[in-house]
Amino acid sequence: MSEVIPLRPRTSRLPRTARRAQLLEVALKVFVEQGYHSASMDEIAERAGVSKPVLYQHFPGKLDLYLALLETSCDTVIDGVKTALASTTDNRKRVKATMELWYDYVAGQGEAFRLVFESDLTNDPSVREQVDRVIEESAAAIAEVIHEDTGLPGAASHLLAVSLVGMGHVGARNWLSADSSLTRDEAVQLAAGLAWRGIGGFPRNEDDTNQGDE
Repeated sequence: MSEVIPLRPRTSRLPRTARRAQLLEVALKVFVEQGYHSASMDEIAERAGVSKPVLYQHFPGKLDLYLALLETSCDTVIDGVKTALASTTDNRKRVKATMELWYDYVAGQGEAFRLVFESDLTNDPSVREQVDRVIEESAAAIAEVIHEDTGLPGAASHLLAVSLVGMGHVGARNWLSADSSLTRDEAVQLAAGLAWRGIGGFPRNEDDTNQGDE
């Protein structure tokens, strides 16, 4: 049985940005709990403690609200990948940091993760575009590092990067949904080790004493 989220009392007037953030927080729970098609703007307004006109002032329709949530969630993932890559110049550690990003995102922001990767609206072009953007922009950031460090052509760097992204988010999804007996750290270590054994085998443009042994 899904968790019942209590209705909130009518709230006092908030600054526009604060109200928008509050509406997004409530809508995320409703969409993940019920799916896009079953969720209603009436219920979102009730749970947020606002009138429907207030909700529609911020989001003209349910799809607009859903896309705003989706865009925020996608930006979180993409920014996280870029932060992981920038956190060190040691490529072994970069691989681990990137894998940690996916597992932390799944474990810590499960609702947002399901909104992005388990949406019941992926046939809608605007939704599909946002989901694809996570893969493409994350892969583009990783491909840039691969190209700079190995000198591989752009197409080859991109393919390797997409493969690493897939390993991260698909593995993390399975770890969570299968209720694995592995801890988060154990899962990350396995995934990062597998990824490094692959990507670490490509020769670098020049020797770098900061790189770990294979």
